[in-house]
Amino acid sequence: MSEAAIDTSYWPSVNQLTNPLVKYLVDNAKTLRLLVEKLPSGATVIDAGIKAEGGLEAGRLIAEICMGGLGHVNLHSSSTFPHWPWTLSVHSNNPVLSCLGSQYAGWSLSHEKFFSLGSGPGRALAGREELYKELGYKDSADAAVLVLESDKVPPQEVVEKVARDTGVKAENLTFILTPTRSLAGTVQIVARVLEVALHKIHTLHFPLEHVVDGAASAPLPPPAPDFLIGMGRTNDAILFGGHAHIFVKGSDEAAAKLAKELPSSASRDYGRPFAEVFKAVNMDFYKIDPMLFSPAAVTVTAVDSGKSFTGGKLDAALLDQSFGYSA
Repeated sequence: MSEAAIDTSYWPSVNQLTNPLVKYLVDNAKTLRLLVEKLPSGATVIDAGIKAEGGLEAGRLIAEICMGGLGHVNLHSSSTFPHWPWTLSVHSNNPVLSCLGSQYAGWSLSHEKFFSLGSGPGRALAGREELYKELGYKDSADAAVLVLESDKVPPQEVVEKVARDTGVKAENLTFILTPTRSLAGTVQIVARVLEVALHKIHTLHFPLEHVVDGAASAPLPPPAPDFLIGMGRTNDAILFGGHAHIFVKGSDEAAAKLAKELPSSASRDYGRPFAEVFKAVNMDFYKIDPMLFSPAAVTVTAVDSGKSFTGGKLDAALLDQSFGYSA
């Protein structure tokens, strides 16, 4: 796909859009059970699950920050899975920018023993990933926020790198920390159900400029004190319980092909809880089939013809196995 293929002329600043959401977290930190501190550099750290309790609502708000202010995340009851009554629903009317340009955890940040993948609007200021060349998008703002799925505060060297790469002063940087085992971390990971679909659409080389709109849902799993089990449950919520509805331009044939290839069941690694798959490859993500990371079921609507095509299926039994259900 050429760099000029996507019309980015109407794309807003994801960092400017999220500034009010970040301010809301800080102003309501006590109510949301968050801890806010200033680092020596002046950068702000919002703890949503390390020393702080955090919670589901904090996770929901953080997920909307991850989506660059272009997505809505709701928690509601659902009868789809009898044992898991709460569902996260996600929608963005600009899913390419929201999910890939902001939410995707694509910025590798490390120093000595610290490592985390940065997600959220700050990525679009740094533009360190090849993806931004393809999208033809670079944000411009004087404040930035990154969400890190980490149980450690980023060291000074990482803060300096982010400030340098984004061109934002350290005192205008905010890092939101959401450990996998926390309630907020669980929510913000499962709220990536639409982003996971968009990422696989990109991996399949379906034209991103043909993606018009998107919505998705996935069940809320119970958190787990064990990191591996917790990571497995959040992934399985999407792999076995996620359902994405993507609206696309183009031919019916292309939409039908996408519906067939997009679900997680199209992967050779599908069929076991993610924690088992991860252990089987000695915890090396790069040995897992990348086609696995996608919602369980998809509906693709070709907006030109109005026809819809479906693929994959929801799997309550595998969800129960992963989530630790016992009758």
